[in-house]
Amino acid sequence: MLKPGPVWAAGTMSGTSLDGVDAAMVLTDGVRILDFGRTEYRPYSETEQEVLRAALGLWPGEPGVEAAAEVVETAHAELLAGMVDARVIGFHGQTLAHDPQGIGGVRRTHQAGSGRVLSEVLGRPVVWDFRSTDVELGGQGAPLVPFFHFAAAQWAGLSAPVAFLNLGGVANVTWLDPRAAGPEVAGALLAFDTGPANAPINDLVHARLGGARDEGGALALAGRADMDLVERFLAHPFFLRIPPKSLDRNEFPDLLKSVDGLSDADAAATLTAAAAAAVARGFEHFPEPPAALYVAGGGRMNAALMVELARRLNCPVAPVEDLGLDGDMLEAQAFAYLAVRVARGLPTSGPSTTGVAALVGGGQLSAPS
Repeated sequence: MLKPGPVWAAGTMSGTSLDGVDAAMVLTDGVRILDFGRTEYRPYSETEQEVLRAALGLWPGEPGVEAAAEVVETAHAELLAGMVDARVIGFHGQTLAHDPQGIGGVRRTHQAGSGRVLSEVLGRPVVWDFRSTDVELGGQGAPLVPFFHFAAAQWAGLSAPVAFLNLGGVANVTWLDPRAAGPEVAGALLAFDTGPANAPINDLVHARLGGARDEGGALALAGRADMDLVERFLAHPFFLRIPPKSLDRNEFPDLLKSVDGLSDADAAATLTAAAAAAVARGFEHFPEPPAALYVAGGGRMNAALMVELARRLNCPVAPVEDLGLDGDMLEAQAFAYLAVRVARGLPTSGPSTTGVAALVGGGQLSAPS
């Protein structure tokens, strides 16, 4: 389907923060990153956000899921229509529910939106449903970006172990050694979700102030964190589990409830401190200390959160822009890269990234009829 050698691919990401859809172009052969191309962003309207928010936690067939899928497909089709140079598209969809432990009786994950629909609308091949195979084979289905992080570190010329942190609705971290022969090699990667990041902060601001987020961390910077509540949060069983491990957006409902009695500023400061403390707890699992932590995702724009991370960690903390990368588009770029890997039969996850028993190449490939 794809010509030999590097090809331009487009990838998309619609994160658990529900702000909108990112799309990005990457030139890759599925192993190396040769170049980064055009990027686009399409925000969800307030009405669209409400449709998606109402569907969080739902599984296929439940009321509200079809409407959410339509929102996701429409937004992605509008955004991708202009990326005509993409030979293949990586479509992540919108995560509504994630249960890799099988708490509901079946191990499963649910990303709304159909790659088949997008492929027909756009007239191009689409790789989608990246997580299901990994989950079915015993993995966590997340995080999926680590193989891309490894390629990005080599693209940036790094020569010592580092960590990449994505601060979306949920935070996930990748420890990697760029000196390894590849991401599949034992000891090259360790990745896992660390805990909630922007999601509870966004939900707090939405519920109390009608806003979308704590812009720049200004609200948290005006408050004082309740460290007793943070320590109570860190007693959650999730933090005792050995990685790889992953989270659903709504896995910590008690965290948001715990700040009900605090002022807006103190509540935001407490949720921010909790996110940073969870990352610091995650560092205890690394094979060796990283030379630096590079931060991507919307949370890197939250000054309060970045200050908390720097205060708690014994390594430099910097946005991924310091490496010449785009922190807003890193996950969209990752799914462009992963789409080429899937199309060429290369693995996208493994034991050290999702806990799956063996290397897995997830994703369905849909071609237009």
